[in-house]
Amino acid sequence: MMSINKGKEIAEGSSRSTVAADNQQNNPPPLSRYESQKRRDWNTFGQYLRNQRPPVALSQCNSNHVLEFLRYLDQFGKTKVHLQGCVFFGQPEPPGPCTCPLKQAWGSLDALIGRLRAAYEENGGLPETNPFASGAIRIYLREVRDSQAKARGIPYKKKKKKRNIPAKSNEDHTSNFSTMQQP
Repeated sequence: MMSINKGKEIAEGSSRSTVAADNQQNNPPPLSRYESQKRRDWNTFGQYLRNQRPPVALSQCNSNHVLEFLRYLDQFGKTKVHLQGCVFFGQPEPPGPCTCPLKQAWGSLDALIGRLRAAYEENGGLPETNPFASGAIRIYLREVRDSQAKARGIPYKKKKKKRNIPAKSNEDHTSNFSTMQQP
């Protein structure tokens, strides 16, 4: 009697593990942090368009809607951006509090636009009509970057791309040259 139950458990266990394996194969792998953020940003932007009065269809969305969205997001920002009249304007580490507004940091906005630009095309939008890739958005981001850098007194310096050129020693050149010269 024990052996019959044991056999039954083994059979049931193997079918359970097969079902579990099938479920794992049918489920897509979990999204990366970037993909999750991109999906969340896309859904947030879609909700923003639907909440407009009148609602804006994605097909009607243009760079002005994107700019309004970026300005709307400033109210949730955590970066203090000193105004020109503020006594702390241009100071990287102000010694005290002030009433200047909190805004979205330039780096956050830049990354957001990159994710939304990719999501737009992944969701069927054409690259030629991508409102996130417009010149107006690039200009806005540049102005935000420059104004935030001035407010903090830290000039923005673009990072130079490193070029990977293998360096050869002089010995390599001379040995190759000497072997080529021999008749």
